[in-house]
Amino acid sequence: MEEKLDPSLPCCRHLLSAILAMEPSECLISHARACGGGSITDQVQQFIWDHCLSAPGDFHAPYLKNFLKKLITQVEFDHGCVLDHLYELYALYMTSSKDDSLVKRGARICKRISFPFPDGCSELQSCPQSRVLEFSLQCSLNMLEGDTGCSIWPSSLFLSELILSHPELFSNKSCFEIGSGVGLVGLCLAHVKASKVILSDGDLSTLANMKSNLELNHLNVEADLPERNKNPSTVKCLYLPWESASESELQDIMPDVVLGADVIYDPVCLPHLVRVLSILLNQMNLGFCRQPASCKDPSLNIEHENVAYIACVIRNIETFNYFLSLGEQANLHIVDLTDSLKPVNLLCYMHSYNQASVKLLRITFRNIQ
Repeated sequence: MEEKLDPSLPCCRHLLSAILAMEPSECLISHARACGGGSITDQVQQFIWDHCLSAPGDFHAPYLKNFLKKLITQVEFDHGCVLDHLYELYALYMTSSKDDSLVKRGARICKRISFPFPDGCSELQSCPQSRVLEFSLQCSLNMLEGDTGCSIWPSSLFLSELILSHPELFSNKSCFEIGSGVGLVGLCLAHVKASKVILSDGDLSTLANMKSNLELNHLNVEADLPERNKNPSTVKCLYLPWESASESELQDIMPDVVLGADVIYDPVCLPHLVRVLSILLNQMNLGFCRQPASCKDPSLNIEHENVAYIACVIRNIETFNYFLSLGEQANLHIVDLTDSLKPVNLLCYMHSYNQASVKLLRITFRNIQ
């Protein structure tokens, strides 16, 4: 009898991580071939059965059905033998699942995003003892219905890698994310022990899903505006449409670091986005003192530069240039860090995500004396 595959092998970890993240079937087949040295052997099929299919209650059945169809087709095409229990499970899916029930508006699926830390990263503060960090996220099943806020976008994956690769930029700092979506960035900020994590979104259904994801990953959630004496380990969630966010509301947040993933996409929204950024970053002119409230002497104010990290995929260069123009008018200093501040590739098993497709901007407020 052939020896079973070791789940701790990198190729096996990548295959399992790709299935948990619900990567496309073509990606899973590629990883399966890597596990078998170029072909989908009996050992590989048994590994898939043991670790992914034998108790598929946590998986999305139609996703596994499509994967099984592709897997069986590939093994047969290579003139291999398909394990009987794979045939049997596929037959069960064929008779029990109905594709026309899968596109219900607002339907959700659970993806598990794993960050396997490669060799050489064990000294990072963010690296867990198991060398694998995993988050469960309820996501949109049908993005075409306009449920984009409940989807995982490339830039949020990039920012998550950045946080885990450079925890020193975010640890012990107050961090605020605009347009937080499913909450993945916030989960990473909490993991590296940011002193305060505040997430926001302008869509109520997205906000509700975000809160559910935080609780799903065992974080406490606070829904109201932050107060100075609240528990710093609690993640706060705010309903914050950019167009109606008041200056006083934004000033109350007082973040050290602002983050945003794929927020530069709609020309209509960009003036509101730039206004929000300029208020959050222009703390030097607010007249507040980062000392206790009893401090009245302006000379005791501590100079502090707030910074924003915005990750984006440029889909329309005119929209991106419009953002740069608005930022210049608002005295925002925008620097492209794409080539100088690179995260470790913690998602190499994902073929649907290309780290190189994401641009990273560092934004500060340019104080003109």
